[in-house]
Amino acid sequence: MDAVDRAFEAVPRKGFLPRLARSRAGHDGPILIGHGQTNSQPRTVADMLRLLDVQPGQRVLDVGSGSGWTTALLAHLTGPEGTVLGVELEADLARWGAQNVAALGVPWARVREALPGVLGDPYDAPWDRILVSAEADSLPPSLVDQLADPGRLVIPVAGTMTLVVRADGTTSTSHHGRYRFVPLRQPRADR
Repeated sequence: MDAVDRAFEAVPRKGFLPRLARSRAGHDGPILIGHGQTNSQPRTVADMLRLLDVQPGQRVLDVGSGSGWTTALLAHLTGPEGTVLGVELEADLARWGAQNVAALGVPWARVREALPGVLGDPYDAPWDRILVSAEADSLPPSLVDQLADPGRLVIPVAGTMTLVVRADGTTSTSHHGRYRFVPLRQPRADR
């Protein structure tokens, strides 16, 4: 069992779904959580986390954290030596996600509402890892700018899972299959 499988075992999806959807927690598909957002398909989340390759003690940014499930999974991967910040554009989801993550008793992880007109969190950058759970039309330069060196960013771009790796002052991009996500709403300067 790898680190991602252990995280899934430690952080069951059920607690991050609306009460009426919890019976579907084992369904390997996206589940609506309100405001046009979804709790992503578990297989897709696992693929993204494996690409992200989170290590204990890292600083991780979770963009589009929704119900807080991915933030909680990331917290398990970083362990208490790490820091995980989930940002969510929808205020109601951000509050719910914050409550869900707080209930786990992992003080090194939290969810907050995204700042207006700001993609990610450039103020606390650089981040060792950035996970984006919404689809961008093109790779957002502001998120790449928030990446540490070394660092990894996983984001669906125009239907393709994209991995951005920064190492030794060089940034490279690779593509890892086709996926569907809700659209990423970006500030104007990033479009």
